[in-house]
Amino acid sequence: MSESRKQYKIGITAALICAVLWGVLPIYWQALRPIDSSVIIFYRIMLVGVVCFIAALKLYGIKAIKAPLKKKWAKLKFFTAGLVITANWSIYIWAVNADFVIQTCIGYYIEPLMVCIFGIIIFKESLTKFKLTAFCFACAGVLLILLYFREIPLIALSLAVTFAVYAAMKKTFNIEAMLSLFYETMFLVTFAAAVIVYLEVNGKGAIAAAEPYQYALLFLSGILTAIPLGTFAVAANRVPLVTLGLIEYISPSITLIIGIFLFKEPFDLVQFIAFVIIWIGLAIFTAGEIREANEIKRQGDIND
Repeated sequence: MSESRKQYKIGITAALICAVLWGVLPIYWQALRPIDSSVIIFYRIMLVGVVCFIAALKLYGIKAIKAPLKKKWAKLKFFTAGLVITANWSIYIWAVNADFVIQTCIGYYIEPLMVCIFGIIIFKESLTKFKLTAFCFACAGVLLILLYFREIPLIALSLAVTFAVYAAMKKTFNIEAMLSLFYETMFLVTFAAAVIVYLEVNGKGAIAAAEPYQYALLFLSGILTAIPLGTFAVAANRVPLVTLGLIEYISPSITLIIGIFLFKEPFDLVQFIAFVIIWIGLAIFTAGEIREANEIKRQGDIND
């Protein structure tokens, strides 16, 4: 197996792990109620920074941590990426806690499409006939959802655009995933920690609102954010954004299933049809990936 194909397989695996983890995370966020969404965001920023720093220090050492920051515009790039992903987190958690469930659902169906479009337009990524067909099915499914709800989904579009911009930025960061995550959060950690202290001292933080077990759960937010973002960074550096975007449809699909069977959220015929259309596209994409892998393997056997 060639090195490029090996890296591609690592990227696909990382993307799948990321999509599954993001798909099941709503269970965790729901368990943190009634902690205010803004409080969760500040804890999340602080804890992700701490987790990534410890991991980066353990894996690479202090010299390796400092080195990439010496590059021109590096600090500004990482700071901007940190702001963009923080905006995405904030919109999502606020929307979930404010019961804009439909908007968040639409957002997670638009977002992979936006990632695909960014890959095609910005990075000039090519489309195989399988990827093009899958992309068209995804477009059809999202269009059906938008027509059905008959509203301009501002929250959904905000979620989609912020994450697509973040994905495009990650594509240009040619450094280890854990280092990248640490840089993105380190500029915001001090501010987040100061806000947390202020809120807790004034009785407006998590301690006053949550049960003891919920406060303990809150401290898992760093790890539960860092792992999927880390695997996403690994994937973004190894596979085209079009491929990454199509795989991401697994995440809202899992979330939708959890919403229906665990949280008893309503699910009508139109949503079901859109769900089926998108998954037909994913099946076509998967068939194309399997066919391409078999062709590469066959060529390797011939060369051997």
